[in-house]
Amino acid sequence: MDIDDDRMEEEENEENEESFAELLEQSFVGTTKLEPGQKVEATVLKISKDWVFLDVGQKGEGVLDRREVLDEEGNPAVSEGDVLSTYFISRQGGELRFTTRIGGGGAGQAQLEEAWRSGIPVDGAVEKEIKGGFEVKLAGAARAFCPYSQMSLRRTDDASQFIGQSLPFKISQYAEGGRNIVVSHRALLEEERRKQKEALRETLKEGMVVGGTVTQLKPFGAFIDIGGLEGLLPISEVGWSRVENIEEVLSVGQQLEVAVKGIDWEADRFSFSLKETLADPWQRVGEKFPEGSVHNGTVVRLAPFGAFVTLGEGIDGLVHISRLGGGKRINHPREVVKEGEVVAVRVEKIDGDAKRISLVPAGAAAEEEASQVDFSKYVDKSSSSSMGTLGDLLKAKTKKKK
Repeated sequence: MDIDDDRMEEEENEENEESFAELLEQSFVGTTKLEPGQKVEATVLKISKDWVFLDVGQKGEGVLDRREVLDEEGNPAVSEGDVLSTYFISRQGGELRFTTRIGGGGAGQAQLEEAWRSGIPVDGAVEKEIKGGFEVKLAGAARAFCPYSQMSLRRTDDASQFIGQSLPFKISQYAEGGRNIVVSHRALLEEERRKQKEALRETLKEGMVVGGTVTQLKPFGAFIDIGGLEGLLPISEVGWSRVENIEEVLSVGQQLEVAVKGIDWEADRFSFSLKETLADPWQRVGEKFPEGSVHNGTVVRLAPFGAFVTLGEGIDGLVHISRLGGGKRINHPREVVKEGEVVAVRVEKIDGDAKRISLVPAGAAAEEEASQVDFSKYVDKSSSSSMGTLGDLLKAKTKKKK
């Protein structure tokens, strides 16, 4: 081999080394070095007897202890293609080890400090209520304290409902070598809500009908949680009928379908309507309460100008004060009727566009009709005699006296 051949071979080797370096660099494009405790959204690739294999967006597969995804009957609660929230633990023997929580895969107390530093959730059993909160047993027989305020998103008066539950917790304090541990379940709930809210920001639109749960009742309305955010259902939007006491129609924990009425992401304010998911009773008001028909209704409100009477669900009419006195002048409707009283009324006029009904008392309506009867039809037209004029009647009366 001459000098030229040696030089060509050397150049070829250098080119091969450069090509290999380029390929190696390209293989890591889009990947980042994982740090212990880092949260990763992973896709389930395969489930074996002992492991769940994951696609974590890195070179090589991630593995998760199969015991972490088993249900109460011992069967996997996930399937291939499902996406899991996992936490990176370590790289062992070329494998990337992940967990969904400390304690779910036989982890012990040695990993609790790492869970605290990395923010990895830990499994805990709520054993009993103590002063200020709960005593929680963690993996490796470690004991932790969870304050009342850190057990749920809203404080509840029934603390006993948590006793005996196994829940995920986040370690907020780890001191004295693990002898002083404070945990929070609420921190994980808030993190989940943040994720749900971000997803809703992309999909939630005014006019949509969504499912929700009643969380609080106030005199002015109800707060509804739709999973990720909470909004107000004003008392005026509960139904087509006037609602005086919201506790008579709704209860905490009740499931509802509500329409999204208003969205303000900047102010974090949202409003809903239950009324808009219900049929509008005014669409058939002419059929159920035609003009001239008589109905029994309930006086629901008195105003200086008249009395409002409910005929049916969401249908109120007004009896004007001028029609309430039976011919006598009154200063206020309360002089003749009271709220809650059942009265007979006649539908005088319907304005469907304005959603207004004019009513009159049924008795007064009958009297008015009687006063307008044409008595001429009762006169015997076959007779040539008549009562004559008023002057004729007076003359006749005078002659009789004489």
